[in-house]
Amino acid sequence: MRDQRAPAAVLVGVGSCLPPRRVANGELAERLGRAPEWMFRRSGIRFRHVVESGTTSGDLAVAAGREALAGSAVGDVAAVVVATTSPDRPCPGTAPSVAARLGMAGAAALDVQAVCAGFLYALGVAQGLIAAGTADTVLAIGTDVLSLSVAPDDPTSMLFGDGAGAVVLRSGHRDEPGALGPCVLGSDGGGLDLITVRGGGSEERSAARGAPADPYLRLEGQEVFRRAVQHMASASRAALDAAGWKPQEVDRIVPHQANARITAMLAERLGLTADRALSNIEQVGNTSAASIPVLLDHAHRAGDLAPGHRVLLTAFGGGLTWGATTLVWPRLTHPH
Repeated sequence: MRDQRAPAAVLVGVGSCLPPRRVANGELAERLGRAPEWMFRRSGIRFRHVVESGTTSGDLAVAAGREALAGSAVGDVAAVVVATTSPDRPCPGTAPSVAARLGMAGAAALDVQAVCAGFLYALGVAQGLIAAGTADTVLAIGTDVLSLSVAPDDPTSMLFGDGAGAVVLRSGHRDEPGALGPCVLGSDGGGLDLITVRGGGSEERSAARGAPADPYLRLEGQEVFRRAVQHMASASRAALDAAGWKPQEVDRIVPHQANARITAMLAERLGLTADRALSNIEQVGNTSAASIPVLLDHAHRAGDLAPGHRVLLTAFGGGLTWGATTLVWPRLTHPH
């Protein structure tokens, strides 16, 4: 049970960053042995952005964070939470560097690793920091460069693009626009092998013998598809119940951009028409932890999110992990 006297986390800024290089399906066709239209039919993706040599998750996070902070005082940010599966280094975390580069040296800073559900987990952490009185303003960022983690000859590599998205959250009242509802979060570690990178961790190092573990991201597509729909739908219903909303009262769903068919099936499971589910996967692919904040920023720019819209956020990722939350979209005083 949430303490109704605790302050709410209120969204007051949004921003994103995609690397300049844009890769069309045709560029991948020969390498993957798949036709461009086959890739689109299977995933809903035509393009994705990928980093050039020398660009990191932290670089994209700094750019997205700076954009989200436009109009906000950097000195007000007391904590930075970075969700990423592709940190700049195994140690230390990426968040302290991002905070320092944004002029927030001294702020609390930590990474969250929940793969494609990472941004929902970051929102939950930010919400807790604000409710506890630890921070009045939090910068939450999702950033990933999974193009560097996929096997070049694996057909699933067509799914992934790089990017970062960020939101600024401040302490406020539960009944004001932009206030996050309860973050519903869950996991099932029994499914850890469905989305995984086996190499590079203590599991591999402790074995100490034999061939090195697979360094590439691997996923079991059909089972991931089934569980993504199942857990995003159940988390969404729980978040709607916590907010006191009926599914038909939702104006916009902002789901993790894993696959266009997952998004369509999720809307159907919730009894909503497809036009209420926002999507940019055709142009950017699956950007993992970045996908929801990037989509929020793109939809805000395009006017697809209007003040007063009731918005549902939901995601599913490796771990297995999942989450959902709600908010009424605020009127942002943003340069966009």
